[in-house]
Amino acid sequence: MISGLTMEQRRCEMRRARGWFLRCVVAVFLWSAASAQIRYSISEEVNEGTAVGNIAKDLGLDKSTLKDRKYRIVSSNADPLFHVNQNDGVLYVSRKIDREEVCAQSSTCLMNLKTVLENPLEVHYVGVEVLDINDHSPSFSEKEKRLEISESVLPGARIQLKPSRDPDSGPFSVQQYKLSQNDHFRLEVKDKGEDGKIPILVVQKSLDRERAKSHSLLLTAMDGGKPPKSGTMNIVVNVLDVNDNAPVFSKDVYSMMLIENAPVGTTVIQVNATDLDEGPNGDVVYSFTNSMNLNILNLFDINALTGEIKVKGLIDYEEKDRYEIEIEASDKGLAPLITDKSVIIKIVDVNDNEPEIEVTSFSSSIPEDSRPGTTVALISVNDLDSGLNGKVFCAVNNDVQFTLSPSSKDNMFSLVTKSPLDREKQSQYVLTVTAKDAGEPPLSSEKTIHVVVSDVNDNSPEFSLSPYTFYITEANEPGTSVFSVKALDRDENDNARITYHILRDGEGNKVTSFLNINSETGDILALKSFDFETLKTFQFQVVATDSGAPSLSSNVTVHVFILDQNDNAPVILYPVSSNGSAEGVEEIPRNVNAGHLVTKVRAYDADIGYNGWLLFSLQEVTAHSLFGLDRYTGQIRTLRSFTETDEAEHKLLILVKDNGNVSLSATATVVVKLVEPREAFAAADVKSATKDDEDNNVTFYLMITLGSVSTLFLISIIVLIAMQCSKSTDYTSKYLQETNYDGTLCHSIQYRSGDKRYMLVGPRMSIGSTIVPGSNANTLVLPDRRGTSTEVRRI
Repeated sequence: MISGLTMEQRRCEMRRARGWFLRCVVAVFLWSAASAQIRYSISEEVNEGTAVGNIAKDLGLDKSTLKDRKYRIVSSNADPLFHVNQNDGVLYVSRKIDREEVCAQSSTCLMNLKTVLENPLEVHYVGVEVLDINDHSPSFSEKEKRLEISESVLPGARIQLKPSRDPDSGPFSVQQYKLSQNDHFRLEVKDKGEDGKIPILVVQKSLDRERAKSHSLLLTAMDGGKPPKSGTMNIVVNVLDVNDNAPVFSKDVYSMMLIENAPVGTTVIQVNATDLDEGPNGDVVYSFTNSMNLNILNLFDINALTGEIKVKGLIDYEEKDRYEIEIEASDKGLAPLITDKSVIIKIVDVNDNEPEIEVTSFSSSIPEDSRPGTTVALISVNDLDSGLNGKVFCAVNNDVQFTLSPSSKDNMFSLVTKSPLDREKQSQYVLTVTAKDAGEPPLSSEKTIHVVVSDVNDNSPEFSLSPYTFYITEANEPGTSVFSVKALDRDENDNARITYHILRDGEGNKVTSFLNINSETGDILALKSFDFETLKTFQFQVVATDSGAPSLSSNVTVHVFILDQNDNAPVILYPVSSNGSAEGVEEIPRNVNAGHLVTKVRAYDADIGYNGWLLFSLQEVTAHSLFGLDRYTGQIRTLRSFTETDEAEHKLLILVKDNGNVSLSATATVVVKLVEPREAFAAADVKSATKDDEDNNVTFYLMITLGSVSTLFLISIIVLIAMQCSKSTDYTSKYLQETNYDGTLCHSIQYRSGDKRYMLVGPRMSIGSTIVPGSNANTLVLPDRRGTSTEVRRI
């Protein structure tokens, strides 16, 4: 029984415990729901109807039940600031909010709104913070404040002023004060926390009633808005007078210009000082201070009553360009007050000094190979004047080779070369340096500089001709000068001293071994005689070298032509007898007709031109009517038929001579035998064999001669081709198409003019040479032989 009761009691306690727990949970839930609060912020002065926030959404309320449950704001104010829209749960502003009206000076303006829902009842608190805007300006209680302060007050005195008020709070309240700019007062601000900032006026400089009887200040208060708003108050400070003034000059600084050389008595300046006191304390007299230099007292004087300063002596800018005169002004009080003042007199320069030029040369001469920009001399210019009067412009005369280069230092110039120099064109220069100042009128001076250009070895010797062509007559005397070359050098002294030598190229030209040259004069000597028949032309090179260091040289080609002389006598080739004498026997039949060729005398001369042109003539003949001799060909012909009375044997002595100035000759003897025809035929057979041998000998000699001539001809052609490669031919003739010697023994060209026939005979000359008397070339007038058949041959 007892145990059953105990169990029942336990069950009842358990049920009571569960009910209490549920009630606690519901109570906690309801308390949490009722105490939940949302916080919004909004600026003051917003328009009516401005949405603050969606309360239903932020609290998680069902919007569809808001109207049925009559969701509203509970307020005791008849004109509430906010209302809730029951359709959407949005909180709106009902009218404009003035934060200063709602919260006064509170730093934070928070409004707690109580909202309720019915059926079941729910209470929700909403906090709305009204944010301040800068809608008020600071203001002072007084528009103008008047203060009276004695001028004897010491700096540091403090006067507290009433502060400015601003209904706004926080940063939009009064944040700072400013005082208008002045020399006597400054502003201090004392921060009293919640009571705001208090402005304090501080005297920072002693007051002087004589200077300013009153001071007008403007005090400005500004809040912390952006842009800030401000309020102002005028402060008028009246200064109470004390008799404490010394004389005061009208200017803080007396400074003026005085032209040098100003006449004595010229007024320099008039100073003026005033004393704000009255009576004798305000009367002022002027004088120089006791510290004045005696030199200044000799130059200037001052009027004690008027303060006028005048010139007393000679003013020279070059001695001193500035004077500082100490003067004093004193009142006439019992205890006079004195004020000192400096008067600065600046002397104005007059252009009364010419520029002075000083030249410092580096050397007496400058090498001609100096590079452009080489410094020749340093020029310094000095002008005792100042300003524009002392500013100097320096120039050199219009010579293209030199110019003035300014240096980093004023009035210093360098005379430098402007372009390359050439001593051979101009060996010295006379330069005029002109210095001119910028004064009005300008003054100038000149300085002459002599610049000598020294020589450097920059010119090679130059021959007067290039190439040289010389003609030498053969058989010259050995050891004598045959010709001379000459070279000039445009340099001077050792650079122009020339020595000559022949360029000997070893095996290339053996002829140079027989030549010698005077190294100083250029005279060339032949160490042997030349033989035209052996050597007709040659060339070599002469080198001219100056004595400079390093030396320069040049060479020239010398062409030498050997001129023929008549030094070879004619040589009889036929007839030649067995013993070597020029004698032969010719047998002809008696019955031959006139014009029959008996024989032909053959001869040659090793010379050429006139010297090698041979003429034949009959010196002795037994019967002049029987035989005739062609003077050019050497043919002997019968002049008529033979008769019975004519002798059977005739001896003809034939003279062969050349046409030299001093002709050389040889003779040949021809014996003509007349035989009967039968004997002639027999003799002809015998003679033919002998004559064949003779002809063979003659042919052999002729072949040797022609071979020699051909060889000489080829050598001459090669030499002439080489000459033409180095020099063009400008010489032509109406009758001679080529005047170069071709190596033949004799050269002749025939031509006709009118009734006369001419023959031009002689050696060929070098290019550019002319035919002159004595050169072995002449024109011969030949008889007209058009009616006869005459053989003209070249030997």
